[in-house]
Amino acid sequence: MATRGQTHNKRAREMALREKRERKQLKKDQRAAGLLPYYDDEGFLVVPTVEPETDGEAPTDAEQTETVPEAIQ
Repeated sequence: MATRGQTHNKRAREMALREKRERKQLKKDQRAAGLLPYYDDEGFLVVPTVEPETDGEAPTDAEQTETVPEAIQ
């Protein structure tokens, strides 16, 4: 029969293993989403580039190209 200390130790090991699996799965999910660097097939480190989020106030490409000819005239 297990003593209280043995039961506590077993439960602690199980919880640690569960947390390790959760962290590993989270890392896989983040890597699949392109948030973490990874190694390609040739062994090179690929670092994802993060595009800055726009809040709708930035001018579009059409607005930027229209202002150049107007400034010259």
